[in-house]
Amino acid sequence: MTNQIYPCLWFDSQAKAAAEYYCSIFSNSKIINESPIAVQFELEGKRVMGLNGGPMFKISPAISLFVTCGTVEEIDRIWHWLSEGGNAMMPLDKYPWSEKYGWVVDKFGMTWQLMLGDLASDGQKIIPSLLFVGEQFGHGQQAIESYTGIFPNSGIRHLEVYPEGDDQLKGTLMFGSFYLDGSQFAAMDGHGTHDFQFNEGVSFVVECETQVEIDHYWDTLTHGGMEVQCGWLKDRYGVSWQIIPSKLGQLMSDPERGPRVMQELMKMQKLDMDILLNA
Repeated sequence: MTNQIYPCLWFDSQAKAAAEYYCSIFSNSKIINESPIAVQFELEGKRVMGLNGGPMFKISPAISLFVTCGTVEEIDRIWHWLSEGGNAMMPLDKYPWSEKYGWVVDKFGMTWQLMLGDLASDGQKIIPSLLFVGEQFGHGQQAIESYTGIFPNSGIRHLEVYPEGDDQLKGTLMFGSFYLDGSQFAAMDGHGTHDFQFNEGVSFVVECETQVEIDHYWDTLTHGGMEVQCGWLKDRYGVSWQIIPSKLGQLMSDPERGPRVMQELMKMQKLDMDILLNA
């Protein structure tokens, strides 16, 4: 399966170990390619990048990977391995929204939500889930509408807001399901006090075929947000994105051209495809 938009997980020199561990847990999973900087892998057909970014950032629970499990045996097995050496944010148990659900931080710091349920025929087994908390609380629906207006082949599947009766929650997002360029996502508003926010620990990679695409996504996503470096940006909600040429991984893995590409990359905020291709 090819996904244009996929999550990137920030590790401190543990990207390959994490990728191998996750691939051992989930079926239909494999490492696609690797370099000292990053590892590309698939989990249940969903593309993921592991980045050896160093100690600068830690993965935040504000973006987790949500896994739909078809059987009790499956959810118990996956929970066992993901919780080994980690810690449960919500124990695997029965909740009002599911017969079996749990929220866990694994030993590498990545956050997972597991739920027993039936996957739709066109469903994606593992999807990124965004939790809008703190200063971003109440912006979940607005973010979904913004994102689905930016990317092609995008739309909203389901929006459920909190009903009347609670002045604090009324109108905020209980659960939202949407897709961006064919890739499925979820989002929720998280009320209460949380000690985390969106950060660079989990970002979303957007691969582009042309400079026109790079310019479009960069300009729209940085509106109200901020430019960072090397193709990274933060949008108005604090979510991090990497807007890159689709050939960047191939260029950087080339033994001869890779160092020159990296040298040019480090000079840029928004990436210039021609300069990178001609490095």
